[in-house]
Amino acid sequence: MAEGLSLASEFTVPPFSILDARKGDWAMRKKRWIALGIESELGREGSLAYSASCQSAAVYRAREEYETKVGRKVSMKEFLAANPGQYRHTGTSVFDPVLAELMVSWFSAPDDVVLDPFAGGSVRGVVASMLGRDYVGVELRAEQVAANRAQGIRICGDRQPAWICGDSLKELDGVPNGLDMILTCPPYGSLEVYSRDPRDLSQMRAHEFDAAYSAILQKAVGCIADDRFAVIVVGNYRDSKTGTLRDLRALTVAAMVNAGAALYNEAILLTSVGSLAMRARNQMRATRKLGRCHQEVLIFVKGDPKRATTRLGQTVPYEFPKGRLGTSSSDDLGL
Repeated sequence: MAEGLSLASEFTVPPFSILDARKGDWAMRKKRWIALGIESELGREGSLAYSASCQSAAVYRAREEYETKVGRKVSMKEFLAANPGQYRHTGTSVFDPVLAELMVSWFSAPDDVVLDPFAGGSVRGVVASMLGRDYVGVELRAEQVAANRAQGIRICGDRQPAWICGDSLKELDGVPNGLDMILTCPPYGSLEVYSRDPRDLSQMRAHEFDAAYSAILQKAVGCIADDRFAVIVVGNYRDSKTGTLRDLRALTVAAMVNAGAALYNEAILLTSVGSLAMRARNQMRATRKLGRCHQEVLIFVKGDPKRATTRLGQTVPYEFPKGRLGTSSSDDLGL
């Protein structure tokens, strides 16, 4: 690739240790991914983290404009249903599709197999598939797997992501070795409770969580070949009893190193402030807790980093398919 091209032209966004999801170009790209039909919040009942009525100021302004247009007041639910291209906070955390795109394109090669031991919603599977990778995700909840598979059928065409329903502690034993990448985002303790299943990490006590999480990472690293990368997106979370932070980052690094994967890169993902702006004042006054608006992206390598890099070749930015909403006009994207 010509040296005169910009970093963004070659890598989609500059490959820096700060990844800024608040920028306009990032937000536009995220809307294009969502417009393909990704609904990663499906399969999770209710609002796991906070009220779905908490939206960013931009969404409220857009609703006011819509009310002027239709000549009456509308609920947030009605507004979002009438404007599906409008980015919204659902109350349930959703993995950023642009982050998934970057990690897959930067740390795997076309036709690689991507392993996700904490699959959750559909985003990582759909994005990996659309980027020409095979995806194997393990998810405990049958309703989530069903919702993911329905989206895969609707969006991904012939290259379907594979979601396995079950507990990673058992299911990874049946996954073939020699896969090419790990891309995952574990539960942040009990910050979001996904089910009442005792095998669900979000149901476990702190020491149980630590042991099960480390064991799953051990098995996942064993599933990938040498000279491969693993990307884990984490965030520290508060102990529900003491209010102090539990260091998920340190636990992840220790577990991966013990499994035979070395920490190779780290980045900070700056996330949208969204409803945090409305919650931060009371939170600070009452508890002196800072509002968290970032996640940590940890990149590990199993084997030799030079060989792992050489096998990937050049990074080619993804082009959204023609004739689908990914390349529609700004009006169709709700801009």
